[in-house]
Amino acid sequence: MDTTVAIDCMGGDHGPGVTVPAALNFQKSHPQSTLVLVGLQEAIEAELRAHRAAPGQHLRLHNATETVGMDEAPAQALRGKKDSSMRVAVNLVKSGEAHACVSAGNTGALMAISRFVLKTLPGIDRPAIAGIVPTLKGEAYVLDMGANVNCTPEHLLQFAIMGAMLVSAMQHKDRPSIGLLNIGEEAIKGNDVVKEAAELLRASGLNFYGNVEGDDIFKGTTDVVVCDGFVGNVMLKSVEGAAKMLRDFLKEEFKRNWFTYLCGIIAMPVLSAFKHRMDPARYNGASLLGLKGIVVKSHGSADSFAFESAIARAFDEVREGVLQRISQRMAAAGHNTVEAT
Repeated sequence: MDTTVAIDCMGGDHGPGVTVPAALNFQKSHPQSTLVLVGLQEAIEAELRAHRAAPGQHLRLHNATETVGMDEAPAQALRGKKDSSMRVAVNLVKSGEAHACVSAGNTGALMAISRFVLKTLPGIDRPAIAGIVPTLKGEAYVLDMGANVNCTPEHLLQFAIMGAMLVSAMQHKDRPSIGLLNIGEEAIKGNDVVKEAAELLRASGLNFYGNVEGDDIFKGTTDVVVCDGFVGNVMLKSVEGAAKMLRDFLKEEFKRNWFTYLCGIIAMPVLSAFKHRMDPARYNGASLLGLKGIVVKSHGSADSFAFESAIARAFDEVREGVLQRISQRMAAAGHNTVEAT
């Protein structure tokens, strides 16, 4: 099956300088893909020329006359820029011209535009951002990563269903385990929302492990970790900060004197392997789950390799039928909840 992915080439900190070469590299290893490069046509064409590439049957250009700034208010991007590269890329998914879209742009704007244009799947009140983190056992999916600060127990249940279907599709696990992030494993721990969510999860038919704590995420205790967007985003930023601190500490220690410098050279193979396992670029690409379309958000500062990982994630979600799995599971569960106000 030919899979088409729309690329918001103007989003992120680097724009076409990263998104275009990433698209070209991805297509080399995925000849069965069609990529639509969306954005300011002159800027994209200039980048293509720099890489001695040109549009063709499987690499198309789609002009957009506006861009969304990384610090722009989501409401302004939604209402005031209907021809932005981000909006046009999402529109291509809505119209069926693309199966998925990828953007490194403003997260709030991407969520607002995607929700307005694509709408949510039946039974889903709010879309959630699902990100991947490395663990001792491989990787775990965490959601929500920041789309929903205040959640009801029903929202957390919906996140769990979407996360389970995502892991089932991407990792081919029949019954992925679900953990509910809490301040303790005991059932009596946590606030009322988390306690009620735990009860819903126990009765859901999902493979609910129970409450998990922060360190369980990286132990790989469960395949999916569910939390509200406030907690998830704080966790994500804390992990990113800690990883950077450890990297900087290692550099400082190996540069302390000639002996530690020599030790660093000897340890280079181990350090390279460690860097590869912890490289955030390998896990780049957060899924906006719950929409009537596949949308993947790349980190704004992603380099070409990291953005290519986000394209691959969108491509694989289409091929593995993530959207269909979530729709079928929600229909089977009979969840017709109404969004809380």
